[in-house]
Amino acid sequence: MPSPYDFSSMTALICFEAAARNASFKKAAQEMNVTPAAVSHQIKALEMDLGCSLFLRHHRGVELTEKGAFLFIAIQRGFESISEAVTQMRERPETVDVTVGTTTAISSLWLTPKISAFWKIHPTVSVSQLVSDVPGMTGRCDLSIHYGNPLENGVEYRKLFQDHIVAMGTSGFAAEHGISRLEDLIKAPLIHSSSKETGWTTWDDWFAALGRPAPKGRSFYVNNYMIALQAAQDDVGAVLGWDGLVGSLIEERRLVRLVPESIPSPVAFHLKIHPRASSKARLFADWLVASD
Repeated sequence: MPSPYDFSSMTALICFEAAARNASFKKAAQEMNVTPAAVSHQIKALEMDLGCSLFLRHHRGVELTEKGAFLFIAIQRGFESISEAVTQMRERPETVDVTVGTTTAISSLWLTPKISAFWKIHPTVSVSQLVSDVPGMTGRCDLSIHYGNPLENGVEYRKLFQDHIVAMGTSGFAAEHGISRLEDLIKAPLIHSSSKETGWTTWDDWFAALGRPAPKGRSFYVNNYMIALQAAQDDVGAVLGWDGLVGSLIEERRLVRLVPESIPSPVAFHLKIHPRASSKARLFADWLVASD
């Protein structure tokens, strides 16, 4: 994609600004720690690109032409804006007290609302998220959220919550496919989340835990749980829901429980506290565990 900005060489523009401000190629060269010939070369290249003269060359210096003065004012305004922004950033560097690593689904459905509630109590503690569905991307975090039993010895984990897993879809989908019992669901279209790294319960696992055979209906596979939930809202099929995560979707009636049966999640969601965690990160961790 081409740049949206119609620029000449930035080096040439910087040389031109310095020469115009100093009214001298020599002084511009000293400021930029280059030779006067290098400045002159850049100015000539800029004049050729623009098709006009920018300076009147005199024995003791240079003077801007009318077009040169027009360009100088425009460049100065731009450089002043950039300089002001840089100064503000240096004076007020961004500091993040707590960084939490998590997946897209947990961030959107559970963690982000929790952070909003935390800030009402601790408004001076900044919390950022590193959101990724790729395993192993949480090394730079203070905390990270994981689904499954902790496998690392000597690492601090805190249990967050352990859900029940329910079958969900829209009320329209339930009516269209006549779903009110488990047997109806076995033959209905189902959305399968095929992401291997999550280790989440599958439809086969869910039906087996309820003493039923594997489903026989049409299957729709995705590798992202948020897309699976959106597909369910679009009446593509039924989806499994971890009730601690999807509670807001059920409360808003965007999805409904299709059958009364559910199974307890075989594992819990845990908060991993990384060795780099600061006192503020631990404050947030304690609040997060207590808030659920």
